[in-house]
Amino acid sequence: MAKNRAITLLSIGHACVDVYQGAVAALVPYFVAERAYTYAAASGIVLAASLLSSVVQPLFGMAADRRTMPWLLPVSTLVAGSGIAVSGLTGSYGPTLLFVGIGGIGVAAYHPESARVARIASGGSHTAMGWFSLGGNLGFALAPVLVAVAVGAGGLGLTPLLVLPALVGSLLTLPVLRGLERVGSGAPGPGGAPRVPDDIASFVRLALAVVCRSVVFVGLSTFIAFYARERTGGGATAGTAALVVLYLGGAVGTVLGGALAERRDRVTVVRGSCLLAVAAVAGLVLVPGPAFYGFVALTSAGLYIPFSLQVTLAQDYLPSRVGTAAGVTLGLTISVGGLFSPLIGRLADITSLRTALMPLIAMPALAWLLLRTLTEPAVPDAPHGAAQGRA
Repeated sequence: MAKNRAITLLSIGHACVDVYQGAVAALVPYFVAERAYTYAAASGIVLAASLLSSVVQPLFGMAADRRTMPWLLPVSTLVAGSGIAVSGLTGSYGPTLLFVGIGGIGVAAYHPESARVARIASGGSHTAMGWFSLGGNLGFALAPVLVAVAVGAGGLGLTPLLVLPALVGSLLTLPVLRGLERVGSGAPGPGGAPRVPDDIASFVRLALAVVCRSVVFVGLSTFIAFYARERTGGGATAGTAALVVLYLGGAVGTVLGGALAERRDRVTVVRGSCLLAVAAVAGLVLVPGPAFYGFVALTSAGLYIPFSLQVTLAQDYLPSRVGTAAGVTLGLTISVGGLFSPLIGRLADITSLRTALMPLIAMPALAWLLLRTLTEPAVPDAPHGAAQGRA
């Protein structure tokens, strides 16, 4: 299959999966409105999705390093969609957490294997990987709109409509998988010994920086809809608009990050994005009125410019375990970020939402300190199967 077509299909499939990550945060205001959840209880729903997804994602990454499992792409897409679709039908808190968690496991199963397949199909191109990541960001951006359309008028009882993206995404992966079978690029990742040794110390520092990024992103994803109403004086529409800007700005940032990395080294681009995020998050938290949305867009760009770059950096720091690297970068680090969400909710219940969000300003600065002396990894030969991916 042609590289551009494969990346396009993978990107759309990625969007269909990441809709369900964005949908959890988008559903939170409806859970609060219909079930009178507190901020802390609402943030627990986000934690259930992110924690289960992120903790098990490295396990799927390690499995991907041992053997290829391309069938996980359609299956995990359906699991993710089914869990979120059923979550609104349960009347009590426990089953809601359970089905949201099942959706999170589906998301977890998808990402390490899809990152491996996309790296093969991209032929090692940062720009192509940026387009693949763009799909996920667009899925995030579309999630609030899809939730508003499906659930806004009829309430949580209509969440089964949210299974539709999963059906589409699972079907779109099938041509890519058939293409992999024809050219034999589904061979296991560890099929050959890497020419570059693992740099575990650099990988750990990068992972810690990604944790800082995830604390900011998960915190804002959970509470920005509420905060937008508070800062702009708007209603539910103002909150939905803030989520859309946060996610859609990330889509632009991801493509921009790939393009910048073709001109400058990845570490330099990632470090610069941290400094942008410091100023942007400060403006988001402190500046009221319509300018709030401009700072949301800048924050989104600062958080997402390094998104695809940190995945490929992690894979290049651990060339013998690219699935594990992707699983940790996309998964375990996010769970640590999700752990802070209930703390933010609890602080907001005690003080104010503005006070609770202020510590997020420091997180990108801490990420910059972790990355300050990091160097670009020695680039190994083209990723395993890249030659087939160019076919």
